[in-house]
This record gives sequence, C-alpha cells and structure tokens, in this order.
Amino acid sequence: MTNQIEKKNPTSLPYSVYSADWLREAEAQAARDTGLSLFTLMQRAAAAAFRHARVTFAQATDWLILCGHGNNGGDGYELARLAKNAGLNVTLLAVGSDKPLPAEAEKARKGWLDAGGKIGNADARWPEKIDLIVDGLLGTGLSSAPREPVARLIRAINHHDAPVLSLDIPSGLAAQTGTVAGDAVHAALTVSFIALKPGLLTGQARDYVGTLSCDALGLESWLSGHRPLLQRLDASLLARWLKPRRPCSHKGEHGHLLLIGGDVGFAGAIRMASESALRTGAGMVRVLTHKQHIGPLLTARPELMVQELDEDALKSALDWASTVVIGPGLGQNAWGQAAYRLVAESEKPALWDADALNMLAKAPDKRQNRVLTPHPGEAARLLGCSVKDIESDRLAALKQLTQRYGGVVVLKGAGTLIGSQEGHIALADVGNAGMASGGMGDILSGVIGALLAQKLSCYDAACAGAVVHGAAADVIAERRGTRGMLPTDLLHWITPLVNPELEK
Repeated sequence: MTNQIEKKNPTSLPYSVYSADWLREAEAQAARDTGLSLFTLMQRAAAAAFRHARVTFAQATDWLILCGHGNNGGDGYELARLAKNAGLNVTLLAVGSDKPLPAEAEKARKGWLDAGGKIGNADARWPEKIDLIVDGLLGTGLSSAPREPVARLIRAINHHDAPVLSLDIPSGLAAQTGTVAGDAVHAALTVSFIALKPGLLTGQARDYVGTLSCDALGLESWLSGHRPLLQRLDASLLARWLKPRRPCSHKGEHGHLLLIGGDVGFAGAIRMASESALRTGAGMVRVLTHKQHIGPLLTARPELMVQELDEDALKSALDWASTVVIGPGLGQNAWGQAAYRLVAESEKPALWDADALNMLAKAPDKRQNRVLTPHPGEAARLLGCSVKDIESDRLAALKQLTQRYGGVVVLKGAGTLIGSQEGHIALADVGNAGMASGGMGDILSGVIGALLAQKLSCYDAACAGAVVHGAAADVIAERRGTRGMLPTDLLHWITPLVNPELEK
C-alpha cells in the first residue's frame, strides 16, 4: 500500500457557495447586469443538464420528464425539447395549477409543444420503458413539505428503478438548509445552476443529491463580484495551509501540545487523540491521564510523554504547553472537573471537545483563542435546544455557537461546518458514512490540536484539520468501503495528507 493520494478536485465543483435565498432574488439582477434574458438562462440551464445527462446516462434512450408549475418545470420543458431533437423518446408529465406559469416557463412550454411534444397530466400512467427520470418538480424556493400531487410523484420516482437527474436541486430538499420536511427525491445526479447552494452540501443533502455538478451558465464573472455565503473545502486546498518545513527546523518550532483526558475506561479516546497529533506533526506531545493508562500508552506510542493527571502535574504542564486539547475521554466526574477548571483559567490556545463541551454548556464563557468541536448533540446542549433544532438549520446553529462562545466552532456532521465569530464560514466537503463510528471525534481533536500547536490560526487549523480528517476517511472508503472503518485506520493517511508538497 502506498501513501499516494489524489488531491485534485475530481468533480470540478466551485469553492464558493452562495445563499439560496440571495440567489433567487439575484437571478433577475444577473440577467440585467449581463444583458441576458431570464429565458436565455433557462435555455443554458437545460443545455447544461442535457450535456451532463448524455455523459452520465449515455445508454438512456427513454426519458420521463416531470415538470412542476414554476421555473424548475420550465427547465424541464426546455430539456425535453433538446432531448426530443436529439432523437430520444421523451414522455413529459406536468403538474397543473390554477395559476399561470411564469413567463419564461410558459415560453419553454410553448417551445416544447411547437417541437411536437405532448404534455400528460401528473396522474397519467407512466411508460413501461424508462431509462432516465428527470426531476423538474420543485426548485430552490421550497418552504414546506411537498403537497399532492407532487408528493405522490416524488414517491413514485423513488420507487422506480430508473436513475434520476434532478434539475438544480432534488425536489423536497431545502436549498438553504439541506433539510427534508416530507417526501424528497433521491437523485443519482443533481446539476446545480448558477452556483452551489448550502443545502446541496450539508444537513441531509448527501442522502438525496447523488453526484453533484454545477454549471454557472456563463455567469462566472458576475458571481465573482459578489461575496459567497461560505467556502467549500476539499483536499486539493491543503497546500494553502500546510507549507513545507524549513530544513533546519527543530521540534520546539512545531509546538508543545498538551492533551488532557482518559478517565478510567476511556484510555482509547486520549490514545487516539494523542497519536493523531503526532501523525499531524506536533513537535512534542504530552499526555495527562489516569495513572492506570500510563503504561499502555507508553507501550503503544513511546514518542508520547505521559504522566498521571493531578493538580501539580497539570499546572506544570500548562506552563510548558503552547497549545492545549481537553476533552477526549475526560468524563464528568470530580477528576475531570478539577482538570477542566484549571484549563478554563488558562489563556493558552486550546481545543475543547467531548465532556469539556458538556461542562462548558453548564457554565458558558466566551473567548477567542479556542476551537470547539461539537457534534449535534453537544451543540444542542451548548445552545440549550434540541438536536432537531440544530439539524433544522445548521448554519444558523453555527452562527449562534460562535456568537455565544466566541473563537471558532467546528459543527461536525455530514457536511461539517466551520465558523468564526468574525463571520468566516467554511464547509468541509469531505468524509463519508464510514466515519459514523465512536472515536472519530478524538482523531479530529488531535489533528486540529497539532495544527494549532504548529502556529496555524484557530480558523485555519480548524479548516485544515477538518479536511485532513475527512479526506483520510475518503481514501479508506475508496479502497475498502465505508462499513467497518475504524478511527485508527485514519492514522496511516493523516501524515501524507499534511505533507501536500509530496504530490507536486
């Protein structure tokens, strides 16, 4: 097994992600600013979807296109015309309404009829042979669960064997939050138009989006003049943060990292965090833990400095440390609480995770030189709400966390979000279902802690650490799949990822 890692952007997705709410309002402005009509943008969207469909579903000759009563349906009408002109067999069913279609969608509908196309009712019988279903039912303006007959059509789509192409966003998925209130289409391919929206990347998005592509419809220059909501991050960006080391550098330049945790029964947590810190390049790593764990830790990793956690040892270690990680396996007993109180008094740059977050939730404070790494359950305790509240709008939850606690927050999950009180937001577009395993967060704590020790800012350390963590899991998934992935499996791949110059 080699350590070579592919770090390119394989899907050529843009790195800027824009608010879905803003994009809906800005589309008309974009047309005015560029001199393009909204119908021209609709034609470009259909052409982009057609190109992607012909590449991804090259053998599909019988298409079923389902159109809603909005501009998303207009995209579907225009796509149907292109497919029919290319000699494909197209069946088009449309959802009726008492309200007129938007002008652009009506023009696309007329173009389909003028091309000899037919429009069936939403309740019409589907053809026996369908190689591809095109979802043009609902667009990015969804604000509630889909209603009938759209909900019924979505259920029928999901029960059919044919692959699904969703136009702009899978119907039923909220474009801003990635939440699903009712029925939603499970797409094989989603082609987003103009720009990526956050709901395609976080929340429940990964269960519905399938392969994600994006086409700016020729508006790249116009978009560049507007500030995105957040930045999408992947492994191709690691060289931005992780520069080659000076040939004459020494261990003292790369940080004195102190990790605190590992109560009785939780030695694994502090072991994983401390070894991931070593693999990430911290100069010296010191561990304060329960006395019964000292021997096993030193046997497994003699590179560590390991001592029993007590008040005197902790005060001395805090003086020595340049950076602190507290939380992995800490517990909430008196032993962990005593350590927490001393660390809370320290002004050293720090990462707080696990039970350190649970203690923080009971006595909130605010500071700037700290990284918090909550999963949704911990985030809910920090904000005094439910996990459902967190997951219903992860971006809003991230903002609340940074405002209440300061510093940098890494809200873990599928589409991990990183935010700072200054308003910087990023999304780590890495990771996979194999990471749904106890101990993955301990690995992340060690990685980010080590990057803090190597003098990255809190925000940069959090961004780079989240990417390294997820990208290591992606390498494993590509080779062995996701089921049965262990947190310690990531350790082998962390080191090549934090040395991106090896790929040049």
